[in-house]
Amino acid sequence: MVRAATASSLAVLVALASFASLACNKENPGSTTTSASSSSATPTTSSAASATPSAAAAVSGAVPAAAGAKAEPVVTFKNVGLATPESVLYDGTSDLYLVSNINGKPLEADNNGFISKFTPDGAGATLKWIEGGKNKVTLNAPKGMAIVGDLLYVTDLDTVRIFDRKTGAPAGEVKVPGAVFLNDLAVTSDGRVLVSDTGLKASATGFAPAGTDAVYAIDKAKKLTTLAKATDLGAPNGLLSVGDKTWVVTFGSGELYGLDAKGKKTGAQKLPKGSLDGIVVLPGGDFLISSWEANAVYRGRPGGDFTPVIENVKSPADIGWDPKRSRVLVPLFESNEVQAYEIK
Repeated sequence: MVRAATASSLAVLVALASFASLACNKENPGSTTTSASSSSATPTTSSAASATPSAAAAVSGAVPAAAGAKAEPVVTFKNVGLATPESVLYDGTSDLYLVSNINGKPLEADNNGFISKFTPDGAGATLKWIEGGKNKVTLNAPKGMAIVGDLLYVTDLDTVRIFDRKTGAPAGEVKVPGAVFLNDLAVTSDGRVLVSDTGLKASATGFAPAGTDAVYAIDKAKKLTTLAKATDLGAPNGLLSVGDKTWVVTFGSGELYGLDAKGKKTGAQKLPKGSLDGIVVLPGGDFLISSWEANAVYRGRPGGDFTPVIENVKSPADIGWDPKRSRVLVPLFESNEVQAYEIK
């Protein structure tokens, strides 16, 4: 994935260096940068295992963004104890936002990762709902999440951890032999869970390609199969299942492409800037894709143009979608906060 002769590759290296700097120093969960929201009240909450702040988010009167318009956050979850938030998932059954927190080095088996849950208005929160090292939980560096029925799947280095969606209790795991950087998850229409291995390993200068780039599938019986595995997958990161196709965005090559049912790569296109992380689909069919290099979230359709609909968001990681409120949920990896934007 390192092609030093191109400007795009230099941006990837910058993003990797930024990502690596987080791996060397834990962020202070209570220390964040200034929110982009016009209303940025910061609640007082401790980093105890369970916190219920009286006002855990700033809510502004921003107008929902139309296609092509630049959005402003309507809710910001800031100074609430988040620690390197990597992914946000909307639980539609419980009407809650789940946030995975690496809380340390992204590739270290330190068992101090945790998952938070918040009400959409920020009035209620449990900071460490699922916590590594507590209640028989192992959770090192949690990243992508997905829900199938009453089970919550979470990627963690070389293992997909499974928890009870209602209680947070451990409910099994699936090891992925040879994987080094399991990252995102997506659920297919037939209930399989797709898993990306971004194929990065620690090195003396931060991160380097490990050559394990892959997309796997876990069926309902917890059986693991390989959908695609090749270095030309470009460090696959965000996953999205639509119909019989798996859409992939890459952190290394800055591409959006599809994988068919046999894992064949099709329709690859470069976005304006790379270091791509999360991907969601809107009701009308547009995709939203986050880019570390652009400090933005792009909107567009495969084969067409992608333009930024959210800008000036540093290190936007694995975004989520709240269909009830038409909100995209953006975790800011380096700022220890989550911002929610209304997108129409």
